[in-house]
Amino acid sequence: MAENSTTLEKGMGIVDVVAIGVGSAVGVSIFSIMAPAAKVAGSGMLIALLVAAIPMVVFAIVYAYMGSIIPRSGASYDWPAKFVHPYVGFMVAWLRVLGNTGAIVVLALVMVKYIGKAFELPEKPTMLGIITIFYLANLLGVQLAARVERVLVLLKLLAFGLFVVAGISAVQSINFHPVLGFGWGAVIASLPLLITLYMGIESATEVGEEIKNGKANIAKGITWAVTLSGLVYLAVATVALGVLGAPTLGSSDAPLIDAGSHFLGAFNKPLIIFAAVASISTSINAIFMTFTRFLFAMGRDGVLPSSLAKLHPKWNTPHVATTVVYVCALAGLLLGTNLVFLFLAVNIPTMLKYFSNCWSAVRLARNHPELHAQAKFALSHRAVKVWGYLGMLLAIGVIAVGLDTDWRPYVILAAWGVLGTAYWLSARRRSAAVLGAN
Repeated sequence: MAENSTTLEKGMGIVDVVAIGVGSAVGVSIFSIMAPAAKVAGSGMLIALLVAAIPMVVFAIVYAYMGSIIPRSGASYDWPAKFVHPYVGFMVAWLRVLGNTGAIVVLALVMVKYIGKAFELPEKPTMLGIITIFYLANLLGVQLAARVERVLVLLKLLAFGLFVVAGISAVQSINFHPVLGFGWGAVIASLPLLITLYMGIESATEVGEEIKNGKANIAKGITWAVTLSGLVYLAVATVALGVLGAPTLGSSDAPLIDAGSHFLGAFNKPLIIFAAVASISTSINAIFMTFTRFLFAMGRDGVLPSSLAKLHPKWNTPHVATTVVYVCALAGLLLGTNLVFLFLAVNIPTMLKYFSNCWSAVRLARNHPELHAQAKFALSHRAVKVWGYLGMLLAIGVIAVGLDTDWRPYVILAAWGVLGTAYWLSARRRSAAVLGAN
């Protein structure tokens, strides 16, 4: 294959779409969010868990619609760049560079801490090793990366399944009462925490060109990913709450380990550590895949250096973009972990991504009836507008709520956005000068 080819190999099927979605969504949050959510909402946490899924269901519908029309690798950049404005697509992707870098580093750090419960390991060298493993998996071919994701998702689902099946007998119904002991206000207050559980379910759209029969499989895969992730969260949270009760769960530093100690015996810590490592691994691998693809798409469109769109002649992977992601992650290791966590915690770039792609769906339905008619995930024009505008409102709402939590990520991302805007304007001027000279 020629080095300058930009045709990605279609090496993934519907199982991989589901695996990438579940792998992205069911990650480290399941181990860290339940305790603070129970502290805020009490036993109403289970109701809040279901309510928190609503924004992601809305976003998933929009992504299923768009993916069933134009499956594109780097879709979160490509769709708004085409249907809203090139600057919008560029800026969303540019902000995600910072957010995804922070996410990889934080996930590697959390994995080391979980492994450290069983083995004493040097922190930074182990993080480097973890990041390098996923770099190589993604460098050597999308089929290898997808196979890794599929196996890891299966392993973590088996681990959570064992936790739930073993824990049912230890559940006490009294721990679910009163259902709304803290009131609806507490349920609403816990939503910003719980919404993060579902983020990333649509991630397979970022490798849309590499999915066989993508127009049909993306929509089906997202549907299965949403359903499966919701069932996992509800089952695990029900057992943890039913075993510990809201007060104990809310004060726990390791809720699944504390719950498992009541019914797993000597297998408790090994099983939870295994589930955590598998869950975090799927998230890192999925981020590597999606991060690489939007850099590839930007290089292909010329808004970033065109070398990012080069494919390896043997592995047919965007090896330059993959290496850039690896270098970004290595640079992230040099940052203070508290600072990196800020980029991940508020998920501002993710919400902006959802906002821009909901906007893209509305504009596609309104301005491109010939494309709208091709949707395998068929919606009426009115339905697309309703879901799209609702998604935009929800994304802005989550961003606004996050501002009350911590304003620092907004300042950091705003400064990064200013740098991106300067780069964008400079690139536009250079492009205009070249065209003028010709």
